[in-house]
Amino acid sequence: MYRIRTKKELNSTVTMMEIEAPRVAAKARAGQFIILRVDENGERIPLTVAGTDRTAGTVRVIFQIVGATTMLLGKKKEGEYIADFVGPLGRPTEIEGLHHVAVVGGGVGCAIALPIAEALHEAGCEVSSVIGFRSEELVILEKEFRAASARTVLMSDDGSAGRQGVVTLPLKEWLESGERFDRIFAIGPLIMMKFVVETARPFGIPVTVSMNPIMIDGTGMCGGCRLTLNVDGKKVTKFACVDGPDFNGYEIDFDEAMARGRMYGEFERHKHEETCNLFNKEVQ
Repeated sequence: MYRIRTKKELNSTVTMMEIEAPRVAAKARAGQFIILRVDENGERIPLTVAGTDRTAGTVRVIFQIVGATTMLLGKKKEGEYIADFVGPLGRPTEIEGLHHVAVVGGGVGCAIALPIAEALHEAGCEVSSVIGFRSEELVILEKEFRAASARTVLMSDDGSAGRQGVVTLPLKEWLESGERFDRIFAIGPLIMMKFVVETARPFGIPVTVSMNPIMIDGTGMCGGCRLTLNVDGKKVTKFACVDGPDFNGYEIDFDEAMARGRMYGEFERHKHEETCNLFNKEVQ
C-alpha cells in the first residue's frame, strides 16, 4: 500500500498528488512513468512521473479526471492509500549535450513537460517554454515553468490568460526570427504535437514528442499504444510504453495514432457513467 502524502487540486479537473514510494523516487527520471491501481480490484493505469523528492521518498503525479479510474483516484484523500504504485517505467528523456532548447506543453501535458524543463535547467541548458491552455481557469504550473525557463510564453485559446492563440505561434515566431534550438520537446494532445512537428520541419530542428497520451496498460500487451514509424523510408512498429514514451516526432504517423486513441472512447465513457452512478448512490 502506498500513502498519499499530499493532494492539491490544480484546477477543476486536474489534481496533483505526492505518493510515498521511496524506491521509485530514488530511481525515477524525467520522461518516465509509473503504473498504479487505486485498489486491488482496480484497473492499471500509467501516469507520468511529474517530479520526485528523493529525501522525502515521494513521487509527484498529476492527472486529469477523465475516466472511471482517475475519478476513483481523485476521491482519495490525504493520508489514504492506493494499492499499487510500480515504476519507474519507460525510457528517460535524453537531455545530455543540449544547450538551447524549446519545451512546448499543452493542457495537462504540461505535467509531463515540466520535469523535462526542470531537468534541462538543472543541467545548465537554456530553456524557452511555451505552455498553452483553453482558458485561464485551466492554467497549471505556470510559476514552476517560469522558474525552470529563461523565458516562458503563456497561451490560451480564448485570450483569457497570456496571449491568445495556439502554442505553435510563438514557436514559429522564434524560428522565423532566426533562432535555432538544439531540440524542441513537445508534450500534449496528439494534434498539438503534430503541428509542433510541422512548424519545426521547414527549419530542420529535431523534435522529440512524448506519446504518453495513447498508453493504456503500460506494458505493451494491450497494443493500444502501438505506433507506426517511418524510419529511413521503411515502416517500423514500436510501442509507446516499452520503446518510449519519447520518439522522434518526424517519424510518427500521428493520424494513425489519433485514430487508435479514439478506439476506447465509448467504452471509457460507459465506465465513467457507471462510476458516477455508483458515487451518486453512495451519497444518497
